[in-house]
Formats: sequence, C-alpha cells, structure tokens
Amino acid sequence: MVAELINAVKKAEKLFDKDQKAIANIILDELAWNQSFATSQKPLSKLAEEALVEYKKGATKSLEL
Repeated sequence: MVAELINAVKKAEKLFDKDQKAIANIILDELAWNQSFATSQKPLSKLAEEALVEYKKGATKSLEL
C-alpha cells in the first residue's frame, strides 16, 4: 500500500463511524466505476463508430438544446 493511502486510512480511523463508512463507500464506488469504465471501452467505441456513420449519412437529428 502506498504511503498516501496509509496516511489517509490513519486519519480516517480517527473519524466517527458514519464518516468512516462514507469514505469507504466513496472509495468502493470509485473502484467499481474504474472497473466498469475499463471494461466498457470496446462497446463504447463501437457505439461511437456507429453514431459517426449515421451522422455522416445525415441520419441523425439535432436535439435543438
């Protein structure tokens, strides 16, 4: 474990339980997001390519935002 994480955990140990749980949930959510993002690159790239083809064909509509 890197020194920064060890230091953060030591500081978090001094917090109230509810705050420790909140920090733990933030870390776990971030790890889950990283895993999800890492495995979604291929499908997202394929969707982007398909969208670009449709755009070049003129088969898309403006959202008019």
